[in-house]
Amino acid sequence: MGSFFKECEHPRSRWSKCPHPYKIRYRSAAGKQVKESGFATQDKAIARLTEVYNAKKAAPRGQARAERVARYGAMRFEEYAAQWKAGQRDLGPASVVHLESLLSIHLLPLLGSRRMSTFDHKVVEAFILSMERNGVGLAAQANAFDKLKAILLDAHRLGLFDDNPVSGVKPPQYDPKRVVIPSLEQLRRIRTAGDDSFLLVADLMSGCGMRNGEAFAVNLNNIVADDVYRITEQVNRTTCQYERLKHRKPGEYRDVPLPARVRQTIAWYADKHGTVDGYLLRHPGDPSRTFPHYHIANQWQRIKKAGEIDIPDGMVIYSLRHFFASNCLTHGIPITDVAEWMGHKTIEVTFKIYRHLMPGSISKAAKILNSDLDSVGDLGVSRCGSKIDGHAR
Repeated sequence: MGSFFKECEHPRSRWSKCPHPYKIRYRSAAGKQVKESGFATQDKAIARLTEVYNAKKAAPRGQARAERVARYGAMRFEEYAAQWKAGQRDLGPASVVHLESLLSIHLLPLLGSRRMSTFDHKVVEAFILSMERNGVGLAAQANAFDKLKAILLDAHRLGLFDDNPVSGVKPPQYDPKRVVIPSLEQLRRIRTAGDDSFLLVADLMSGCGMRNGEAFAVNLNNIVADDVYRITEQVNRTTCQYERLKHRKPGEYRDVPLPARVRQTIAWYADKHGTVDGYLLRHPGDPSRTFPHYHIANQWQRIKKAGEIDIPDGMVIYSLRHFFASNCLTHGIPITDVAEWMGHKTIEVTFKIYRHLMPGSISKAAKILNSDLDSVGDLGVSRCGSKIDGHAR
């Protein structure tokens, strides 16, 4: 750190009482020896050495940050986002396509040419307002904001901003009530409105909570018990191949309830159409290929256009999966189990989408809790001689 001393005739033992000033010696950041004088006390000399030491210690870090700011701060968002995207090596093919879509449709047109150093919370809020004015759906708004937040957080870690640009910004609010769920009667009519493959997919989604691609990969060998189906893979929309599950590593799976009616539908379809290596659904024109996503989507559009079934505005084929969650939660099944069966990344996702379906309320909770407390009796009240609700105490 350096040293302090006195250049006088007095020995070191007398320095505290000697009137001569202290001096210090240290090496600068460039390695050059520096001497300073004029310190009245030893404490002041040591304080100055400590100050120099701390400045030298912080200098490389500050210098490195300054270099990062100079390099990345002038970079356009489009270029920075491209470098950030290249580092997202854990994304599957479908997720990469989704990310590229959000960038090209929502982020780059509004922010692509902006210099990274100019981002702050006002810029982010203006971006959200622009999406609202352009009529972008809330789900797309939320997804675009999440990606912008991830990119700017990466830049914040590099030191480009003193304050996080998304800190305090209110994200787009996805309203769970916008999720349109079919009634039992609507589901009964919808499931039989298409061909046999449509009925099978409808039962798998509404009865087991499968995603579209997971239903397309249904396999007899995955029935691990009379009432349990093991979801191990999905048909990827982009690659049209069997691939790992969303939010899961290769080889991971999730077990879901298998209602008797869904098991019967699986057996019926297998008996009628046969299987290929256990797979029930294959390409209609080429059994060697996977089942195409568009086959169900096209049928759904024809069903809606025909107008023979009551399909409310906003209902999509994915609403059949929402029915599964609704059926679970309205029958008191714990949301932790529902989140696991549906394969959500976190329970917060399940809670955010389906909170309004949960049967609990404060009033209902009070009644349920009171059912056991009633058996305790009112001994506590009698002994205290007190009453509630404005009566004598």
